[in-house]
Amino acid sequence: MTEHDGWFAGLDPGDADAAVERIRTGSASEPAEWSALAVEEGFADDADDYYERLHDATMAAARAGVHERERADDKQLIHAVRAMDDCERTANELAERVAEWAGTRFDDAGTGVDYARDLADAAEDREPADPGEERLVALAERTAALAAEAEELRTYVEETTPSVAPNLAAMAGPVLAARLISLAGGLDSLAKKPSSTVQVLGAEDALFAHLRGSASSPKHGVIFTHEYVRGTHPDERGSAARALAGKLTIAARVDHYSGDRKPELDAELDERIATIRARTAPDGSDDGNGGDGS
Repeated sequence: MTEHDGWFAGLDPGDADAAVERIRTGSASEPAEWSALAVEEGFADDADDYYERLHDATMAAARAGVHERERADDKQLIHAVRAMDDCERTANELAERVAEWAGTRFDDAGTGVDYARDLADAAEDREPADPGEERLVALAERTAALAAEAEELRTYVEETTPSVAPNLAAMAGPVLAARLISLAGGLDSLAKKPSSTVQVLGAEDALFAHLRGSASSPKHGVIFTHEYVRGTHPDERGSAARALAGKLTIAARVDHYSGDRKPELDAELDERIATIRARTAPDGSDDGNGGDGS
């Protein structure tokens, strides 16, 4: 774009798609009398008409950009892992309701999602005794179906994450990697965060409580589920969390900016965790569990 060309130079005034594409791909090094140029080129009748057309084109370009971004692989992964967590949480809550209700009707009532599945399966071989049992069985069936959907979503996440973030998935595991991407709001956002922030992602409530002066600083967030943190002696978990967060941050940046697989990152992390764990091993060697048998 130059001072002699308008944003919509050479376009048919009725070609809205071309105007949107010009907005999305065009650029200008300095401002100019764009409305006057548009009128001179016959794209608009006057300045008011130009700004109306500009508004429509920019709004359409923004909608297209948002739609395109939301369909990106990391955004689809975010929806999947959040849906998985919602399904698992809801299935567990409903399973508690099924168990409580079933306890009023059956002496051998169990608990959990597995019992809801068993109750739903057993009902296939007999008619319900009354409308109450019919509704209980229907609830058990829906609980089992929701748990099955959570498992299908988990499979999708495990299969998809390595293609979206190969280094992060290899280092953190597919599900944890997907959760980190979700908590950050996207792979690009995760790649831009400092390791200190990655370390406490998922522990926002504890962090805010610390900032208010009512709690100690959290040592880790969702990365606690990683064996390198959870399986390290409590005295060294802070160090393990820092080491893991640092490498996860690098992995996210490599995934976002190049996408190349870097196995050496895994080896560096393994070596660092072994050093940390050796501090608390009774004989000075790494026992793989931080010396506490956990």
